[in-house]
Parts: sequence; structure tokens; C-alpha cells
Amino acid sequence: MTDPAEQRAAMRERWEEAAAGWSARREEFQTALEPVSRWLVDAIDPQPGQTVLELAAGLGDTGFLAAQRVGPDGRLISTDGAEAMVEAAKAHGAQLGITNAEFKAMELEWIDQEAASVDGVLCRFGYMLCVDPEAALRETRRVLRPGGRVALAVWDEPRHNPTFAMGSVLAELGLAEPGDPSAPGPFALADRERLVELVASAGLVDVRVEAVDVVYRAASLDEVWEQQRDLSPTARRIVPTLSPADHTRLRDALDERWSAWVQSDGSVALPGRALCAAADA
Repeated sequence: MTDPAEQRAAMRERWEEAAAGWSARREEFQTALEPVSRWLVDAIDPQPGQTVLELAAGLGDTGFLAAQRVGPDGRLISTDGAEAMVEAAKAHGAQLGITNAEFKAMELEWIDQEAASVDGVLCRFGYMLCVDPEAALRETRRVLRPGGRVALAVWDEPRHNPTFAMGSVLAELGLAEPGDPSAPGPFALADRERLVELVASAGLVDVRVEAVDVVYRAASLDEVWEQQRDLSPTARRIVPTLSPADHTRLRDALDERWSAWVQSDGSVALPGRALCAAADA
């Protein structure tokens, strides 16, 4: 798929469909990614009374940490391109008692905010899914006030993130087409040098990048499979179409791939690594 409009529509549809699974798995997913969320919020250092914009917020957990710091006189603008994710974040925010947040459907490449209107921007695992991440970062720079800061996270190389084996194993088994490494996806910005150049090209300065390690924990390989089935847009699209034989082939191959991280009690601790970056306007 090479038409940008078609790419955006297809991705939006996948994330609309994935919202229910993500909501069901929110707690375990956020537990694993808490170190990334905290790094990002610490990096923008939100102060009482400030306005923070979160892009590709998903269920909103990273932005909610910032909302606590800006206090009742500050504001969080929580956004996502998928309406279902926005509604899920709104519901989650209400459960947490967040009262200083507004929720909007918004694309990263066209940020519906006035120029120089926010003090900080957060984006956990969003820019790598953009058809045009450079445009998204230019938009980010546009809405930041002078001296404002952006903090973002992308995934490091596949060898550091075995949790994402679903796509590669499906391709190895001939059950899906191999992914295009240049297309939007989890590893589209895994090259650290390219990431720095991209952020700097948007007019942002003092770019710094740091690797942040995470661990996904599950009670068993069966639970890892269930997590991936619920969270992976690729799995949600392809797994229901598989024959029983192909389903078994896929499970066996993934279990073998993940077996190195099975603990003595049968639980699983899969490592992951994010590249977190911060820059100033």
C-alpha cells in the first residue's frame, strides 16, 4: 500500500478495532511501560498551570501522569487518531478522577492547535506509526511555545523487542506478506541516528536520546499469546482467518521464539527496549 491516504485510513481502522483489546489489557500493558511513561513526563518537566498535549495517547496513561503535575490550574489535551481510543481514554480518565483533561480525535500530522499554544508535548510510540513523521514533528514544533519541550518514545531494533515477533513469524511461515521496513510500524524509527536527524530537522534543538528497558510479564506462554492476540493489530486481522493447522504452526513457532524467557515457574518475562528522546522548541 503506497497511497498515503489509504495507509492512514487502514491504520486508523486497525486502531479503531484494537481499542477494545487494549482497554481490556490496559493494566498489564501500562505496568510494563511505566518506566517509559515516567521518562517522558520527567523529560518535559510539566509545571503547575501549564498546558500539555499528548499525541497518539491511546488509553492516556502517560498524559495522566502529566495532568497530575500541572494541577487544577493546568490542562492536559489528550488526543488520538482513533475515535475509539479517545473514548477509551476519556473513560479511563474518569475512573482515575482526572478533571483537568480534554479529549480530542486528532492526527499527528495535522495538529488542531494554535501555534505556540502548549508548554509540552508527549508522544509514546506514535511518530513511528506516521506516514510522514517529519510533518508530524514540524507540527509539534509549531504548537510548542518558545522554550517548550517534546518527549517521545519509539521502539528500538527488533532484536531488543522479542514481544513483537508476531509479524516476522507470520511472514516466515508464509501466512502474511513480509513487512516493508520503510513503512510506518513499530521499528520505523529504530535507527537512533535517523531519529535524532528527524527531530532536529523539524527545528527542535538539544535533542537527546536514551534507551529505556521494559519487561512484559505473563503467567505463561498461553497468556503471552492471548496478550498478543488482543493487542496486536496484525494478529487481530490475520489470526481469525487461519486454518486450525496454520494456527497450530503459528503457536508452536511463537512458543519456540519466546521459550528463552520462560522462568522456572512457567511464567514469562519478555524484555523490551524503547528509545526515548527529548528536545526543546
